[in-house]
Order: sequence, then structure tokens, then C-alpha cells
Amino acid sequence: MRNVTKDNITDVFASYFGEDTDPRVREVLVALARHIHDFAREVNLTHDEWRKGLEMLEHAGRITTPERNEFVLFSDVLGLSSLVDMMHSKPEATSSSVLGPFHVSNPPPLAIGGDMKRDFGGPVLLVDGQVRDVDGTPIGGATLDIWQTAPNGMYSSQDPDQDIHSFHGLMTTDNEGRFAFTTVRPVEYTVPADGPVGELLNAAGRHPWRPSHLHYICSAEGYRSLVTEVFPDDDPYLDQDTVFGVRDDLVMKYVEQPADSFPEGFELSGKVDEPYLKVTFDLILAKG
Repeated sequence: MRNVTKDNITDVFASYFGEDTDPRVREVLVALARHIHDFAREVNLTHDEWRKGLEMLEHAGRITTPERNEFVLFSDVLGLSSLVDMMHSKPEATSSSVLGPFHVSNPPPLAIGGDMKRDFGGPVLLVDGQVRDVDGTPIGGATLDIWQTAPNGMYSSQDPDQDIHSFHGLMTTDNEGRFAFTTVRPVEYTVPADGPVGELLNAAGRHPWRPSHLHYICSAEGYRSLVTEVFPDDDPYLDQDTVFGVRDDLVMKYVEQPADSFPEGFELSGKVDEPYLKVTFDLILAKG
């Protein structure tokens, strides 16, 4: 096509696809081009603005590592990650929420009643719950990949002073679908703001804070895997999570308990001599 104009460029782009192109690839790429072209026309995008956008993507590529993915962060703070999660969540199951860029593969096994707090300071948090299907049937043998920040607000992949699997564990539910472990109360933290994502947040007058949370990936044969996170109801950033991950059904409550009520069957049983926090939160899986 020789006579490409600002008005027909999207149609020209669509006409260049080969006959054997996968229909879904064509659908996605044509829609992407259409929205990009409409965006540029709507805001009358300048050359300087276009170059700035490319520079931010180049910067993201330079600083992305296996431990820090700036492109995932862009997706998170623009709301795209959460939007994709919400579009594909099942309303009858626990809501999904963002995976985030700090998940570590191959976490160590964590027995029911095991401890992730180790020698870290901060209040002991006892977490228990049950994995069930949407009809209320317990799901025994489900796997729970659990992770969180340390008390300094950093994930193990960010912090050279932590073991790479610090505050990570892989648990299998019992025959009644139950899980339980101890850890330290997670803290709110900032997403990395020293790169192009930080530039975007600053330009928009936005903060980089996330409310504190526990991450879960819950999997069981015959069910859709659930990637989610749960948040305490008293967190100051609950209503302005910079990555839009909070859902009503993912908000829970930590309840303080006296030390002498700490139950048996935990790695820390008999070792807790101060008040501790407890939360019960169940996970509901939809059929695959």
C-alpha cells in the first residue's frame, strides 16, 4: 500500500497479515494496533513523547533481571495485571490477584504447622484455613505455594541478606483440605521506584506503596490454579494499592491472642511467650 494515511494505517496494518496467520494472533495484534493508533491520534502524540515512551521501555529492558522484572511492574501499576486477573476469575471461587514480580520458584517444603518466621523479629502470626471447592467439599492434597515479605519490607529476591527461600514454603493440605503455619506479620512496602516505573508514578503524582499481604498459589488436580494474596483489614494502604490487587473477599482480620492459647501441633508450640496474631482464611477453588 503506497498511500498510507493517519486514517487508514490500521486497516493497512491488518491487510499485511499472511493467509496462514493463526486467527487468534491476528485478532490480538490487530486489536493492539487499533488501540495504539487510536491512542496516538486521541492525544496527538508528539515525537518527544513517543521517544520518551521508547526510552522507558529500553530502560526497563536494561534493569530487568530474573529477580526484578520491570515489565511486570509496568503491567501492575497500570492495572493491566489486575484487569486480566479479574476477567478470568470465577465469581464463585476466591478472587485471584496479582502474582507480582518477586515469586521464587522451587520453594522448600513446609509441613502443616511449620514455621517461616525463624529468627526474624516481629509478632508471630498463626495462619490456618481450608481449601474447598465451590460446593464446600474439602480438597485434600492441594498444594499451597506461600510467600511474603520479611519485616524489613523486602522479598528474599530483593535482599542479599536473606536466603533466597526466606519466607517461602510449599505446603500440602491434609485429607480435610486444611493448612496451617506460623510466620511474622507481613508489612506494607513500596514497589521498586528507582527505575522507569518510578518515573511513571512520580509523573502521575502516585505513591509506590502496597498494603501488606500473604501470597498464595493454590493448585489441585481437576481444579483451576488460584494465584492470589490476602490483606489485613487495618492496613493503611488497603484502599490505594498501587497495583490494584485488593478485592473485598481477600480482606481478612488479624486477631490478637494470649500466649497461653497457642495451640499444639505447631513447630512453635510451647515456644510462644507473648501475645500472637491469628487469622483463618479459606481458599475456594473452581473446577478446571
